[in-house]
Amino acid sequence: MIADFESFKVDLSLSKLEICRELYTQNRQLIRIKNEQVAVRNLVRIIDSTLRLAATRGFHAMSLRDLCADTGFSIGGLYAYIRSKDDLLYLIQSHGFLLTRRTMLAYTEGIADSRDKLLAAVKAHVYLSELMQPWFYFSFMETKALPDKHKKEAIAIELEVENMLCAIIEAGMGAGVFRRINARLLASLCKAMMQDWYLKRRKYSNQCVSATEYAEFIGQVLDCYLSADLPASHYRATLSG
Repeated sequence: MIADFESFKVDLSLSKLEICRELYTQNRQLIRIKNEQVAVRNLVRIIDSTLRLAATRGFHAMSLRDLCADTGFSIGGLYAYIRSKDDLLYLIQSHGFLLTRRTMLAYTEGIADSRDKLLAAVKAHVYLSELMQPWFYFSFMETKALPDKHKKEAIAIELEVENMLCAIIEAGMGAGVFRRINARLLASLCKAMMQDWYLKRRKYSNQCVSATEYAEFIGQVLDCYLSADLPASHYRATLSG
């Protein structure tokens, strides 16, 4: 079970390297660097630089020469990894999708209690989006401009997160832990609350709300709504606390 955001941060840098290693393995026809260690390290640089530039000037306004200046690569060096901005977009989206999927699964597997598992899923997503806010924001804002194939992939990963939440809620209802509700609708609402964290980051920063506090508050809201055996006074006390 994830304790807090600070504990979660320790594992992510390793996960990013693992994901870039997986990207390298899956895209050997695109990436022409034979040394895996060098390729993986440089993929991390390319992706981080792209997200940084996209956040300040927009992905479509960014040129490959801008990326070269930020990463320190020559154009020829960059072409060893990508041939165009479409290739770059594909690598960035794939990186985020793989990391989201792996993180959600890693932090929820093996948890038997539905309440704990639902909270773990929420924390995993909120904490990941806090650390990877540029990618989550980029993915949300750029999805509408993606080619059809990549747009479908972006929609699929969003639905995958909802499906995971829905499955946990349905399992809890089946076990009698949660009351009977519209699991699909609640999963969609939960996803929207998690999404609000990275889309409206300044709002919560102005309220001095941390990632840990936000994730735990979502968990409290869900627990109050799903609990069939608690009086209304408990709901009020939990949400006001």
